[in-house]
Amino acid sequence: MNRGANLNRSAAMASIAVAAILLGLKAWAAWATGSTAMLGSLADTTLDLVASVATLAGVWIASQPADEQHRFGHGKAEAIAALFQIVLISISAIGIAARAAEQLLAGARTEAAAQGIGVSLAAMVVTLALILWQRHVIRRTGSLAIATDNVHYESDLLLNLSVILALTLDQYAGFAGADPIFGLGIAGWLGWGAWRASRAAIEQLMDREWPEEKKQRFLALLARNPEITGVHDLRTRTSGNQDFVQFHVWVDPNITVREAHRVMDDIEIRLRREFPDVEILIHPDPNGLIDERGRAAEDILPHDPATAR
Repeated sequence: MNRGANLNRSAAMASIAVAAILLGLKAWAAWATGSTAMLGSLADTTLDLVASVATLAGVWIASQPADEQHRFGHGKAEAIAALFQIVLISISAIGIAARAAEQLLAGARTEAAAQGIGVSLAAMVVTLALILWQRHVIRRTGSLAIATDNVHYESDLLLNLSVILALTLDQYAGFAGADPIFGLGIAGWLGWGAWRASRAAIEQLMDREWPEEKKQRFLALLARNPEITGVHDLRTRTSGNQDFVQFHVWVDPNITVREAHRVMDDIEIRLRREFPDVEILIHPDPNGLIDERGRAAEDILPHDPATAR
C-alpha cells in the first residue's frame, strides 16, 4: 500500500475514532438537556460514525491495485463511498427538520444547558483537530471520500456552534423557540452540504473531464516537446486519486516505429514529472492525419511559445 493510501486510511480511522467519542458525549448531553438541536447533533454524529466506516471501506478498496476484472483500478470506490455518506447526511437532515418542526409547534423547552454547552465546546475542539488532519491528507492525496467526509465535519463545527447558541438563547435569554429554530437551520445546512458534495461524486462516476485549468497545464507541457506538431482527441477523467488521459499526437511520418516509440516515452516522462499519478495512453499519427470528426479532430496544442514556456 503506497503512502497516499496510508494517509487516506489514517484519516478514515481518525474520523471513526472522533465519531465514536462524540457519540457517547452527545448521547449523554441530549438525554440531560432534552434539546432538539442537541438531538439533531447526536443523530448527525451517529450517521457520521456509519459514514466514516463507509469511508474507510471506500479508501481501502480504492487503494487496491488493478486486477484482471478491474483493469483501470478500483478508484471509483471512493465516489461510491461518498454517495453513501451523502444519502446518510440527507436522511439526517430530514429527521432533524421533522423533529425541530414538532418541537416548535409544541413549544418545548430545554434543560441543563450548561452540560450541553460544555459537550458542544468539547466536540468543536475534537472536530477541528480532525478537520485539520483531513485537509492535510486531501492536499496530499486528493481523495474524494475523505473530502466528502471533511465537508460533513466542517458542517459539524457550525452544528455544534448552533447548539451552543440555541441552548444559550433558550435557557438564558428566554427565547423559547430558539432550539427548534436552530434545529431547522442545522437541517438546512446539512441538506445544502449534501447537495454540494453530491456534485463531485456524480461528476467522477460520470467520467467528467478535468477542469480547464488542469487541461491547459497538461497541454502546455506537451507543447514543450518539439517532435510533435499537434494534439487532438484529448480525453481525460479521474477515478479516486488516479487520473487517466489519452490523446493523439502528430509526428513526422518518415520516422521509424522505434523512433516514434522513443518520442512517446519522452512525452510520458515529461508529463509524469508534473502529473505523477496520471495513466497515459498516446496514439501517434502522421502529420495532418485526422480520422475523427467534430471537436475531436481539432488541433489543441498551444503553438504560442509564450504559452508553452
